[in-house]
Amino acid sequence: ISRAVAHVAKTAVDVVFQVSDPSSSNVPDPAPSAAPDARRPADRSDRPAFPAPSLRPHLTFDTFIVGASNELAHAAAARVAEAPGRVYNPLYIYSDVGLGKTHLAQAIAHKLLESGHSAICVTSERFTNDYITAIREGRANRFREHYRSTDVLVIDDIQFIAGKEQTQEGFFHTFNDLHMTGRQIVVTGDEPASQSMLEQRVQSRLEGGLVVDIQPPDYETRFAILRSKAQRVGAAIDPAVIDMIARRPLSNIRELEGCLNRVLAYAQLTGQAMTPDLAAHAIRSLLAQRPAPTVSAQAILRAVVDYFGTDEATVCGRRRDRRTAHVRRVAMYMLREDGRLTSPQVGQLLGGKDHSTVLYAQKKLEEQIEQDPALRRQLTAIRQSLTAHSAV
Repeated sequence: ISRAVAHVAKTAVDVVFQVSDPSSSNVPDPAPSAAPDARRPADRSDRPAFPAPSLRPHLTFDTFIVGASNELAHAAAARVAEAPGRVYNPLYIYSDVGLGKTHLAQAIAHKLLESGHSAICVTSERFTNDYITAIREGRANRFREHYRSTDVLVIDDIQFIAGKEQTQEGFFHTFNDLHMTGRQIVVTGDEPASQSMLEQRVQSRLEGGLVVDIQPPDYETRFAILRSKAQRVGAAIDPAVIDMIARRPLSNIRELEGCLNRVLAYAQLTGQAMTPDLAAHAIRSLLAQRPAPTVSAQAILRAVVDYFGTDEATVCGRRRDRRTAHVRRVAMYMLREDGRLTSPQVGQLLGGKDHSTVLYAQKKLEEQIEQDPALRRQLTAIRQSLTAHSAV
């Protein structure tokens, strides 16, 4: 109905159904003995409460700052919003936390709702809860009706259904039904689908469309994000203050905006003029919470290769034998944990590896650490050698 009205009116129109109170109208109550009207909707009071699109109003294309780190993902999302179900279906967007993948996914849903399409936008946790509740209460048909009747399905943070076999089963069949009937699917995650812990058949479905990633923003993009944020909250900020914040070693956009919020609050609460010195003072304690590395990245890399009796050229190269792969994973893990490097920085140090490869290596090693005492002893020995060298 929304699409039909929008087509005729040449503009997006919200269609609202209102049910009048019988006691306040002239319509007589139906006779108690009357047979139920087949055209009347069935009583839905006992149905599970499935979510309406959980969209945040500011996460639109208009507020998304495009830069070199996200321009491909933005272009793909904009194209999907223009032609849902016809190009890039599914669209899979992945990145580290706080880099804008949720923003793009919700921007797609906003745009399509404005053009008269229906959309469901949920986190994977909500999808899981709805599916499990429906199965437990014997209402699987209602779950299918809800999630398969939409024009666009957006699921955020798909990685959290890894290991949940029932939920992956529900997602798999929901995906197939929507895809075969030409409806759009948008999924976000924190790593490439091929390197996720999802079932192989789910991975293959996600890889069947377009997979795009978002990298950490460069200085120019960080500056533009901060300036846009300041404009949205109506704050007049000296470009020198924005420059000072944009140059800080922050790993994602949330931390960047958090620094700006702290500076704005500090200036307002103290009644002082907002200067670069005040901003630096305001965020000093915030940045101090980020533990500084006690040893350099190069020292960590040397300690790892010395322990395993190999060399940096091998670890940074393209060899993929089991032993080299293990040494490389250990190096990636320790550079992240002990060196406090970001995944792109680690990848660059190790011969230009993709940041998603670094994330995958860290995740795999974290899983091994819990079950492999030998690996724990290796890490302890390497850290002891680092401590001994730094003491000298």
